[in-house]
Amino acid sequence: MTLTREHAPPVVKAPVQKRRNHDGWANTLMVAPATVLYTVMLIVPVGLALYLSLTDWDGFSANPAFVGAANYLDLMDDPELRRASLVTLLVAVAGTAGLNLLGLGFALLVNGASRANTFFRIVLFYPHVLSALVVGFLWSAILGTGGAVNNLVTTWGGEVIPFLSDPTWATVTMIAVLVWAGFGVNVVLYLAGLQAVPHSLIEAARIDGATRWQVFRNVTLPALGPSVTVNIVLSLVTLLKTYDLVVSLTAGGPAGQTQTVAYLILWNSFHDARLGFGSAQSVLLMLVTGALAFVVTKLRRRGELAVHQ
Repeated sequence: MTLTREHAPPVVKAPVQKRRNHDGWANTLMVAPATVLYTVMLIVPVGLALYLSLTDWDGFSANPAFVGAANYLDLMDDPELRRASLVTLLVAVAGTAGLNLLGLGFALLVNGASRANTFFRIVLFYPHVLSALVVGFLWSAILGTGGAVNNLVTTWGGEVIPFLSDPTWATVTMIAVLVWAGFGVNVVLYLAGLQAVPHSLIEAARIDGATRWQVFRNVTLPALGPSVTVNIVLSLVTLLKTYDLVVSLTAGGPAGQTQTVAYLILWNSFHDARLGFGSAQSVLLMLVTGALAFVVTKLRRRGELAVHQ
């Protein structure tokens, strides 16, 4: 017996709209904790900093005095900020280069599955686990005027090396310590990128007679394009807001020559009780950091597209 339309069993339609509403509420509840955390930890502080940057507040009085753009105008004539900006730019550029060169170099050395490589990966990453304050105090005890290195040098009849007492030496030392403490992260990120390089391309290049350098330059490095972009942006953003290692290593000295912008923000905000002025500096630093990260990302993406075309 053939079922006609009249004899066919009724089709039960699922409550599609109710299911969509249920999925929508479920998704909202899952995203809600992250949204609340993001709002409390980022949106609210940024909004508060923008508001305080338009006021003259010492951090203690009940009502901040609204001064408009006066703090931003004062920034243009602040010699300390200009000097700190140059130091921060030097730290960011030289530190980013050092972090990425060392990170990529050591990643190539410890790439591959072996017990020795696993051990060296742990050793390379370990300095990053330490607090920056601890790292600063550690190297201050080693490189200070009365530190371990200078005690050894004077014992052998040499002169004290001004690692932290001369402006040029102190800046170079600070950058070197920053690179030492942070390049383990770059090693890990470059190792992740190396795992994604197609092994078949490397084998094909070797069969064609390419040397190790040619394989690295023409196969490995282009494939690492996204990893290079992430590492450069991450290093740049991290170094632009350096302050904790400055506190424990040089305290901004000698004579304020190693003050970074982030360190100066904290000094103006809490030591000098100029929270409104410090907030204006933090807003400026945030804008500059965001702009530089955007420009670097765009330039790197263009380079990656040019390589793959």
